[in-house]
Amino acid sequence: MMVGAYLLYAIVMVAVHPQFIYPFGSDRFDNPAYTQQVVTDRNIAMATRAGDSDTAVLFFMGNGGALTYFTYTLNAHERAGRHIAALEYPGGGGIPGKPSEVRLKADALAAYDWLVTRHEGPIVVHGYSMGTGLALHVAAARPVTAIILDAPYVRMCELMTKASWLPACWMPGVQRWNSRAYLPEIDAPVLIQHGEADQLIPISNGTRLAELMRGQGIAVSFAAFPDGTHNNLAGQPGYAAQIDRFLAGLPGGGQD
Repeated sequence: MMVGAYLLYAIVMVAVHPQFIYPFGSDRFDNPAYTQQVVTDRNIAMATRAGDSDTAVLFFMGNGGALTYFTYTLNAHERAGRHIAALEYPGGGGIPGKPSEVRLKADALAAYDWLVTRHEGPIVVHGYSMGTGLALHVAAARPVTAIILDAPYVRMCELMTKASWLPACWMPGVQRWNSRAYLPEIDAPVLIQHGEADQLIPISNGTRLAELMRGQGIAVSFAAFPDGTHNNLAGQPGYAAQIDRFLAGLPGGGQD
């Protein structure tokens, strides 16, 4: 009886788990400083803003799914004068479509390929939460100057396991979001930023990912924010300055 109930629970959770991964908000991004357009043959939605720096940032937001929720992160790059290209996710922020791991990762590569035809300078990929998996996916397949990861996970399916009491990483049909798998293909320097008070993706994920990267010979900088939670990390004092120092320390300064 108990086994049957557990199996039924598992089947139901496999069917509905995308609703927990992609609880996207509907608030539209209406910042007039950005140009919003649908590009490439995949019809992906991009929000872009020109800057004075030679560096472009390809930004992948978290699973809030609407850029309007990531204003503090975008502001950090705006103030530094960097070009910004942000992928808008289907199913959030008024963008039509249905998100999935496969679709978002294909869209992320298409966004890079679109950006690289329009920008000749360094490209930095920056991911927040769920978007860290997209940043690593792109960095493993395309040349990037640097990688910024805010509140990253090692494997999202591990977080699902903890929340559901199911072996999510081993169950068929589960969207696993395995960041660890990309590490052998990463050769760009990495900045990881994580809040010590993050309860959604505990900082142990960030420190563990950093150690795994160092074991692969990847240059990693790590910044912990004592009062940072999952949702206020980008608003913490020193957040933008940490990014500026990291990029300034790259060959060529990563800025001009």
